[in-house]
Amino acid sequence: MTSSTGELQLVVTGMDCADCAITLEQSVVRLAGVQACSVNFGTGRMLVKGSVAEGTVRKSVTALGYGLVSSSTTGSYAGKYSQWVSVLSNPRNTLPLIGMVLIGLAFVAQASYSYLAGILFAIGALSGIYFPARAGFAALKSRRALDMNILMITAALGAFAIGEYAEGATVIVLFSLGEALEGFTLERARESIRSLSNLAPSAAMVLRHCMDCASHNGKMLPDSSGIYTGGPCPWCDTHMETVAVEDLELGEIILVRPGERIPMDGLVRSGESAVNQAPITGESIPIEKNTGARVFAGTVNGEGALEIEITDLAHENTLARVIHLVEEAQEQKSPAQRFVDRFARVYTPGVVGLAIAVAALPPILFGQPFLDSTTGHGWLYRSLTMLVIACPCALVIATPVTVISAISAAARRGVLIKGGAYLEMLGQVRVVALDKTGTLTYGRPQLVSLECRGGNCSMRTDCADCNRMLTLAAAVELSSSHPLAQAVVQAAQQRGLLIPRAIDVCSLPGRGVKGNVNGTAVVIGSHELFRDVEFLERVREAERLGQTVMLVGENDTAMGYLAVSDPPRANSGEALAAISDGNSVQTIMLTGDNASVAAAVAETVGVQQFQAGMMPDDKMAAVRALAAEHGAVAMVGDGVNDTPALAAADVGIAMGSAGTAQALETADVALMGDDLAALPFAMRLGRLSVRIMRFNIWFALLIKCMFMIAAIVGAASLWMAVIADMGASLFVTLNGMRLLRKNSLGNRLPG
Repeated sequence: MTSSTGELQLVVTGMDCADCAITLEQSVVRLAGVQACSVNFGTGRMLVKGSVAEGTVRKSVTALGYGLVSSSTTGSYAGKYSQWVSVLSNPRNTLPLIGMVLIGLAFVAQASYSYLAGILFAIGALSGIYFPARAGFAALKSRRALDMNILMITAALGAFAIGEYAEGATVIVLFSLGEALEGFTLERARESIRSLSNLAPSAAMVLRHCMDCASHNGKMLPDSSGIYTGGPCPWCDTHMETVAVEDLELGEIILVRPGERIPMDGLVRSGESAVNQAPITGESIPIEKNTGARVFAGTVNGEGALEIEITDLAHENTLARVIHLVEEAQEQKSPAQRFVDRFARVYTPGVVGLAIAVAALPPILFGQPFLDSTTGHGWLYRSLTMLVIACPCALVIATPVTVISAISAAARRGVLIKGGAYLEMLGQVRVVALDKTGTLTYGRPQLVSLECRGGNCSMRTDCADCNRMLTLAAAVELSSSHPLAQAVVQAAQQRGLLIPRAIDVCSLPGRGVKGNVNGTAVVIGSHELFRDVEFLERVREAERLGQTVMLVGENDTAMGYLAVSDPPRANSGEALAAISDGNSVQTIMLTGDNASVAAAVAETVGVQQFQAGMMPDDKMAAVRALAAEHGAVAMVGDGVNDTPALAAADVGIAMGSAGTAQALETADVALMGDDLAALPFAMRLGRLSVRIMRFNIWFALLIKCMFMIAAIVGAASLWMAVIADMGASLFVTLNGMRLLRKNSLGNRLPG
């Protein structure tokens, strides 16, 4: 079929290295009608733009030995049965297995039936060489470049040419089998990303009105305004209807029963329940939800039924944005990966040239044997062994599989990392700068103490003078959206006070606000507004504790004061300790608040340094100065007012980004839940990822150097070379994939 939108989204299976993605892109883009083609090696997704039939694309892809499924297909490794069906139904996997069986029979027949053994070796070699030959030819045709397939085919054909039938057949079959195993292993890593899309149900129960009701058609409307001819039926009740999530519209009400996954982003309109948000935010404790609370697609409802108003369409909800950004992150290569790609482009042709020199120069210059002799392997055989061990597969795959695994593991724990470059940078951070409000604190100021003129009432609820003072203050602050004003109003409401209406409310810039309540002039602000200094010492004491103090006056006489504080998050201190513990990482708080409040918060949470009274451009300058002095800097903020500092940092980290499109799009790393404890996890993940990538690269290079030397001195055989190459590739793949295990970073992992 042809895509009606001029765009096909498909999933390619069987890719085992980044070269495969490049070959596929350049092969498909040559098809008639294709305008552009991109293949994401990390997720296996292929995007084809243009007017082209899916069957044409499928034929081109399968001709290269890869599988192709619709992007809407669920995980291909959902169960053991489907897993083995998928593996055995792919000719790329079955042909090498058939080749292994034929080679085994050939070895059995070799002692008595050498002629039959030769035939079996040849047929076995054809089984193994089929897909490498097609892929190698496609690379030559589309990229004009030698790849690992060409190296292996050359080595196998060379072995047959010198009469080493058993080794030639075994080399190409083992290579093909190793490629199939790597493809299968990488598919398991990709499944961890694709399975994110299965978190949200594909259908939902929606409450809908009866439309175009035939049984009431022609009846007089209840308000006698006319005859009912169609549309919502005014007599019928709403009914439940199960529909695909793609067909839901904004504003519709869906019902989520106890224990079900929530299918769409929305606001709770009816019901109460505890919702497990771990799939999105990484929070391990269910969050209580009631009327007005925001919920996310893919989270799990608890014991209560919820009626939810849809606020985002299926392709725009939080889960869809996370999946999209995770897939995009796979395309962002890390510095290590870019280095390896550049190295491999020079390495492969360089090794081919070296192999030719090894085969030709010793016989020509020193009279050494070109072919094998009774004294040992000739120089042609040694050069063929070099070609086998020179296969760059293990080197090329050393970094991307680690990046895929790390980003997938982070996403499952509520940490969205935008690419390999930021993953590496997280592991190199030397300074973590943090905003105060909403990052180290909850960002929701609360009334923590109040005192009337009559005495030290603290937070007693039975003091009539305190309640009257709080009522007047709340009346004046009721129309304000300022966080401090909202804290005063909330405190009055929690005490059950009836808040009257205030008139003539106006602000006093830099000092406070005033208004009139039932004929009483009420002023709320700093102590500079009042001549009475009775509360001055108490105000200073509260400010030393990090509280913001507002005096309340009635008809120019101070009634008392209100102290408001934005309390630190419960786990801020623990998270900061984990960030700096044994890692030589400094922490510094950058805040626009005054120095006394900043000092109190810094002491409470244990931040090492702080800078107060900072505007957004001051924070940006501070981040740049820290980077110049210490090295890589991470900035943690809310993703909106801290945008300049986030952009200036080596890694910008947004807090509490679930459902916030701006933060998801602008930050390099997003902590989806309001949980600073996820930051130490992300930094440990970055450090471990860097160590694994470096180890994989050096391990692959060391193995190749060792066998190169062994091949040149004649101590290595084709058997040893292919097993070493296949083993190295599988080892670095599995080593990178261990980041997917939940305990790979120890017991301190969140979620």
